[in-house]
Parts: sequence; structure tokens; C-alpha cells
Amino acid sequence: MKQIIFFSLAILLISMSSCRDDFETEPSFGALEFSKDTVYLDTVFTNTSSSTYNFKVYNRSDNDITIPQISLNRGEDSDFRLNVDGVAGKSIQNIDIFAKDSIFVFVEVTSNINETAPDELSFLNTDQINFDTGENLQQVELVSLIQDAYFLYPERFEDGSTENLVLGLDEDGEEITIDGFILDDEHLTFTNEKPYVIYGFAGVGSGKTLNIEPGARIHFHANSGIIAANNASVQAVGDYSADEDAMENEIIFEGDRLEPNFADVPGQWASIWLTDGSTNHRFEHVTIKNSTVGILMDSNDGGADPTLTIKNTQIYNSANVGLLARTGHVDAENLVINNSGQASLNLSLGGRYNFRHCTFANYWQNSFRQFPSVLIENNLQSGETLFIADLEEANFSNCIIYGNENIELIFNKSDEAEFNYNFENCLLRFNDFNNQFEDEPEYDFENEDLFQNLILNENPEFRDERENDLIIGEESGANNAANPTTANQVPLDILGVNRTDNPDIGAYQSIEFEE
Repeated sequence: MKQIIFFSLAILLISMSSCRDDFETEPSFGALEFSKDTVYLDTVFTNTSSSTYNFKVYNRSDNDITIPQISLNRGEDSDFRLNVDGVAGKSIQNIDIFAKDSIFVFVEVTSNINETAPDELSFLNTDQINFDTGENLQQVELVSLIQDAYFLYPERFEDGSTENLVLGLDEDGEEITIDGFILDDEHLTFTNEKPYVIYGFAGVGSGKTLNIEPGARIHFHANSGIIAANNASVQAVGDYSADEDAMENEIIFEGDRLEPNFADVPGQWASIWLTDGSTNHRFEHVTIKNSTVGILMDSNDGGADPTLTIKNTQIYNSANVGLLARTGHVDAENLVINNSGQASLNLSLGGRYNFRHCTFANYWQNSFRQFPSVLIENNLQSGETLFIADLEEANFSNCIIYGNENIELIFNKSDEAEFNYNFENCLLRFNDFNNQFEDEPEYDFENEDLFQNLILNENPEFRDERENDLIIGEESGANNAANPTTANQVPLDILGVNRTDNPDIGAYQSIEFEE
């Protein structure tokens, strides 16, 4: 009985306090405080909604108050939108705040640059949130940069369906499709005039070439990418940039979220997919970041020349793999890959590969990682089927292979196919403290037929690997340890620094770090 009376009283007290029939307020008197006096909504593309930003409004007084009106200064013409204490609109009336309490204000923006600033590639969109009026007026500034862009996306049909691309047939003879479209001839050259925003997979048609010019910026929506069809090519050829931060001549592939919080978030878009039968791909002075798989290469074109040539290129923050090549034919120099959810480099199902002065690292922190920085295989398990192909060659010269795990190189070999590889003047992290691999001949680092001048487990001394800054310092184990012959084949490092005298291993020549 005592328990019943106690709970009844408790419920009564809660109901009385929540109803607050005696709740009375007085008008706001211009003494509100704000967690921000200016809300920066960062950069968004035209006709694209921003993220939701917020700030708090404080009532520091001892009295419950009512704010008679909270409104956007530009009224209904404003591109900004408000939600105040759960009420949405551009002008909101009679918002109460208890004494010594606060409320949240949420802000978004969507703007059409062609209506607001039709002759500009970008413009600064501003407004103010007015709290009250007259002598009690207080304001919070709103600022957003609106960026013009070319938008490329699948066609939407009258029945509500959208254009898609056919990848093949499944076991039942049904078409396998993805959301996407074939690029028109007029869109087969991407310039640096303004960014490109792609929804779905932009397909390079059979026999066509997508040319991407220096300084181009390509942004992908979620689950989007580029796909090259049979006999199609992707030629993304940038140039050295005078400003290392601005990278004005670098070609950049990334997601379409421009807010700083998304600058290094993996998996924002799908991949650059070079399908079986595509040919003559070239990537130079390119940055690929925040994808699921940076470059996915299916097979090779069967010719004597590499199907993919990749130089002076960086691939960062891949949710799965930075460069995944299945039976590929790849020639690479000054290639840098870091921060991958699985392997940074996966040479899968055999192929032909040559890597000179490359840096393959993996300092993934987002989840548990069970793959090394570099995984080399001549087989692929798919369901119950094991596919096998010859690894004709996988040559690494003057390369760094490192990361935050003890073992950063793994071979997955089937004896039913060739497995040829060679490492020359490479710095490798392979700390086999459990002697797990000591009886496996593939890891006999004393075998000079496979390994020459290998440097094991010495610190490469990256400047800031967590920020994808893999420039090495003067105390690096890679200093002055490169093969000069290979260095003369790649005389400039990824930043254009001459390496022909005292060459260092990896994509960068060492520098003295500032303290």
C-alpha cells in the first residue's frame, strides 16, 4: 500500500510540473545571448541543400520570456530556412524560453545561382535572423558560399523510372543494372571552368574517350562514379601545381559534400570503374579521395602496353581499397595510397604490374583492419568458385610499404598458376614477431632472386600520416637508399623535386621538418 501511494504521488507531481497551468512569461527585452553570432554554412552547390547547422539561444534572466518574433531579414525571399524549437518557417511567432534555459535554432540553405548571380561562378549568400523588432532587435548573421557547377545525372522518364546501365546478365538471364547514363559527346571533356557534380555512374561509351583537363574538379553523389565501357578510355591528365595547398592544376575526384566535416570521410561515393575491355587509361597529377574503391580495374586490354598508366597520383580515404586491379596491367610511378578500410593496393587474380617510387601506406583508424597495405594474389574466391590467373610480374622498385600494423605485405598464392614478383630497394614493414611466416618461401627476404636491398621495419618518418601527409623527414629510413637507375627513370618526385642526386625511396624526396 505504501508503494502504491508513493507512485501515485510521484505521478501526480510529474503531471503537475509538466502541465504548468500557471506558466506565465514576459516579453523578451533584448538581452538574449547566442552560442554563435555568425553561422557559416560553408560551401554548397547551386540547387543543392546544405547540411543542417544549429546554434543555441540563451535566456540568462530569472524570468520566463517570450520572443514575439524570430524571422529571416529577407523574409520569404530568403534562401535560408529555419526551425526554431521544433517549429519550421521563415517567420516564427511567440517562442517561449524558461528562465536560465535555452532553445536550439536550426538553419539550412538552398540557392539557385542562376537566379541570384547568373554571371558568377560563385557568390556569397548572406542573411540575418532577427530576434524581436524595434529597440529589442538582436541579430545572428548567416553566411554561405554558393558554387555553380555542371550537374550530370540519369534521365528521369514519365513513368517515374530513371535511366540505368546494363552490366550483363545474371545466372537466370536477368539484366544486371546500375543507376547511370552514357556521357554525351559534348560532355566527354571535363574542363576547369567550374566543378562537375555526378549522380549515378557516368558511363564512357564504347570506343569513346573521357578527357579530363588540368584543374578539373569532379564531385560524386552517394553511390556514384565513372565507368568505362568496352574499348573506352579515361584520360585524366593534370599537371604540377605551383601552390601545394591550392593544387590548381591537380585533377580532384571527391564527394559532393563540401562542408569541412566531410573533407576526409571515406565511402562518400563509389569508384572509378575501368571495366574488362576498356583500354588506354591514363591518370597523372590526380587526387582521388573519400571513395569506396578509388580505382577498380577489371582485367586488361591484352595489348603489350599497360592498360592503366598512373603517375603523380594520390588515393586517400577509401572505405575498402585504394587501387583494386583484377588481372590488371598497370604501370605506376609516384603513386601514393593511404588510409584504406581494407588494402591500399590489392593486386588480385594475377596480372602484370610495375611500381616505381611509390608509397603504399595504411593508417586506417575507422574500424578494425584485417588486410595489409599491399595484398598480392593470383586467385580469387567467388562463392564456391575459385578463379586462378597467372601473376606474370609484380615489380616494386624504390617503394615504401608501411602502416600501423605489424604485417603490411601479404601474398595469397595458388600453386596452380604463376606467381612472379620482385622487390628492389624497398622499405617494408614486416614484423613477424610470432614467426608465423618463417617457413614460407615467399617471405624469404634473404632470397636475392626475390628481394634486393630490402629495408625492414625502419621508420619512414612520415610528416603526418593521419592527415595523409606522407612526405618523409631527413631521419627517414628511406633516405639515400633508392636504386639510382630507377631514380633516373623517374627523375622528379611527386612534387616536382629532382631526385637524381641521392635519391630517396618512395614518392617524395625527404625534407627537413619545421619544429
